[in-house]
Amino acid sequence: MAENKEYMTSELEHGAVNINEDVITTIAVAALKDIDGVVCQKNDKKVVRVLLGEKYITVECNLTVLYGHSVVQIAKNVQTGVTNAIESMTGFTVRCVDVNICAIAMAKA
Repeated sequence: MAENKEYMTSELEHGAVNINEDVITTIAVAALKDIDGVVCQKNDKKVVRVLLGEKYITVECNLTVLYGHSVVQIAKNVQTGVTNAIESMTGFTVRCVDVNICAIAMAKA
């Protein structure tokens, strides 16, 4: 682990599991793609920022949403979806998912 990346570590009976912050980012991005009204772009990893604490994960999502959808409902769905995906895949606790709506996209005709 010579990289300058941060890891979350879980001690197990026969050793440790280290999960890189990029893995957690990838999980969050995959969860975003399943949420109706979120516009996913080519470089989706730039829309998610993951901060690792000693025991908790904090996620910040900077999103573009589709016009005509409830921004508040999308934000709630993002918080639930991202939290569930990260916690079920890593076993770590997500402290919060902050959602920033940065733009509105119009549907293609």
